[in-house]
Amino acid sequence: MRRFTYHEPDSLTGAIALLEENGAKAKLLAGGTDLIIEIKQEAKTPDHLVSLRSVPGLQDMEYSNRELSFGAMVTHRMIEKSELIREKFSLLSDAVDNLGSVQVRNVATIGGNLCSAAPSADTAAPVMALQATLVVKGPAGERRIPIEDFFKGPGKTALEPAEILCCISIPALPEGAASCYIKHARRKAMDLPLLGIAVIIVPDDNIVCREARIALTLAGPIPFRATKAEAFVTGKPLSRQIWEQAGEIAVSESNPRTSFRTTAEYRKKMICALIPRAAEVALQRINRAWMKG
Repeated sequence: MRRFTYHEPDSLTGAIALLEENGAKAKLLAGGTDLIIEIKQEAKTPDHLVSLRSVPGLQDMEYSNRELSFGAMVTHRMIEKSELIREKFSLLSDAVDNLGSVQVRNVATIGGNLCSAAPSADTAAPVMALQATLVVKGPAGERRIPIEDFFKGPGKTALEPAEILCCISIPALPEGAASCYIKHARRKAMDLPLLGIAVIIVPDDNIVCREARIALTLAGPIPFRATKAEAFVTGKPLSRQIWEQAGEIAVSESNPRTSFRTTAEYRKKMICALIPRAAEVALQRINRAWMKG
């Protein structure tokens, strides 16, 4: 493996300074589950690794004033074990429950997962459906990036040179909201998804959809919201037929690719199948049955 200099600054300012000083020769290290493999395979050859492990505050997780905030170094295992997240943001728990092995989840971080901008990132669709805001800091100071503006392409984000993702901020869901994330893969555990579907539903007392959010990964070059499908189901009864139509509309908004793992056509068929399935699971979580029709 290529030799590099390892840095472990004890402040965010120090980490930013190291990135600014070393430029393209430096890589930021969060959990390292992807980066270390890429270095071993010589897909990436940094001269400097800047670790965030000793930077205070980046593993903090807090829910207050109807907002969930957690540092970029919060691990997937911390999210998995949080009863508050499982109760109030169940789609995020869904995303990490089967993400790699327990050993991987103990190390891998949500910040690293998002910043990798991998098309297969499991947390991307849930965080997008949750309308997160990402707080980043760099040489020019702090700025806030809406999640829908963060992904610029496979492996590309809106981060400027020497900027670091510090915090993910998620507003509370509306009262009575239900959610679900479905990872469709060739096997149940330790496999990359072929498709990721995140659904949030806000029903009214008559089981009519007051608000809907549908986010997808691996249905295009970057994660996206299926806004036409969302608009279609809003104001309509929460029936399987309606959500099956929403799946068809979402397909028209998608642009999946054929890869060595599956075909674009298969992904389109699974979008149709999994959107109503995710809606059904979400409603079951609040004890709401499908209306007939």
